Amino acid sequence: MSCILNFDVDLLVAIKRGAMRVTIFAVGRLKAGPERELAARYLDRFGKTGSALGLSFNRVVELPESRASNADTRKREEYAALSKILPDDGLLLVLDERGKSPDSNTFANMLGSWRDAGKRDLAIAIGGADGHDKELVDRADAVISLGKMTWPHQIVRILLGEQLYRASTILAGHPYHRN
Repeated sequence: MSCILNFDVDLLVAIKRGAMRVTIFAVGRLKAGPERELAARYLDRFGKTGSALGLSFNRVVELPESRASNADTRKREEYAALSKILPDDGLLLVLDERGKSPDSNTFANMLGSWRDAGKRDLAIAIGGADGHDKELVDRADAVISLGKMTWPHQIVRILLGEQLYRASTILAGHPYHRN
């Protein structure tokens, strides 16, 4: 009896190197409630599915919102706080309304490509009510939008968590994502 194994060599190499750690950096605190529970549920699913694929959910880091009196100063202060804690040699993915709006397959392929390239850390930045400072956007390896509509940061966390989970199922060939 013979057994034929199909496997992705790039995936095996990436897993051997170590998983790409995905950390979400969010301006603002998500209070207890259904939004926090749903975001946590998707991030937990991503953590479980992604770990077998060389994608590791690290954590969510919450940064306080600036209390400055104008939007530009708030964005600068939030960027200053964020830039102190971002991994130096990691990738930076910024969520911004002016970014590209990839479909779920493109997003999954982006994550898979970074993982396969041996990238160790991926920081995903969710801005405060005023968005991100231009310096952060300019520093980003990729800037994406979750659509043309404006979403509250509580819902953005849910949408991001679900898309991370969906990306891991796409990369795994799981039927959760249907075209």
